[in-house]
Amino acid sequence: MQADCTFCQIVSGELPADLVDEDERTVAFMDINPATLGHVLVVPRRHVADVMSAGADDWLAVAATARRMARWVVAAFGAGGVDLVQANSDGSVGNQTVFHLHIHVLPRYHDEQLGSWWSPQTADPAEITQAARRLVDHGRNDPETTLGLASTTS
Repeated sequence: MQADCTFCQIVSGELPADLVDEDERTVAFMDINPATLGHVLVVPRRHVADVMSAGADDWLAVAATARRMARWVVAAFGAGGVDLVQANSDGSVGNQTVFHLHIHVLPRYHDEQLGSWWSPQTADPAEITQAARRLVDHGRNDPETTLGLASTTS
């Protein structure tokens, strides 16, 4: 637990929250500033700042709980779909405001005003290919990379 972390304080019970689900690794609770009806946050019990610093076990546990919450919010609220949003930031870019790993589970409704996260635009295919190559090259040197595209392509 990190003493100055709001989500750690919720996990420990020091701060109140409307808990929805919990297990040995994760806690799901209602967002106090919901984007839509039924907006849930899923966090690991252990303090982890973001997805890059999370161990695979914590990340997989959070993802599994988020998946479960997605099923619940669609069924409970009759949502037409659900967005799972996980933001990371160094504090200057991105949209992470609480530096404790979390996934927003956002039910989406036909009559809501939230809109799209971005406007898709056709990009230069050469730029897309170059970006893919950069990622594959990086992946070949990533200590957490196991067998996969980055380790098998030439």
